[in-house]
Amino acid sequence: MSEHKLQTVAFDARFPNVNQTKNCWQNYYDYSKCVAAKGEDYAPCKQFFTAYNTLCPNEWIERWDAQKDEGTFPIDNKS
Repeated sequence: MSEHKLQTVAFDARFPNVNQTKNCWQNYYDYSKCVAAKGEDYAPCKQFFTAYNTLCPNEWIERWDAQKDEGTFPIDNKS
């Protein structure tokens, strides 16, 4: 993760409100889908990675990662 420079995410018109919870979730999910489809080295996936790492609390990311490892993540990224 150290090779990624974290910075503030640009405004996203899909999420105009101050509460960024849905924006956090959507970027985490989009990153997971992108990596499943194209692999971690696919450059456009890094935009989602940067966004969710900036927006989401670390505890959420750790929980979602653990759920994916355990097979209990609420959404299947493989389809």
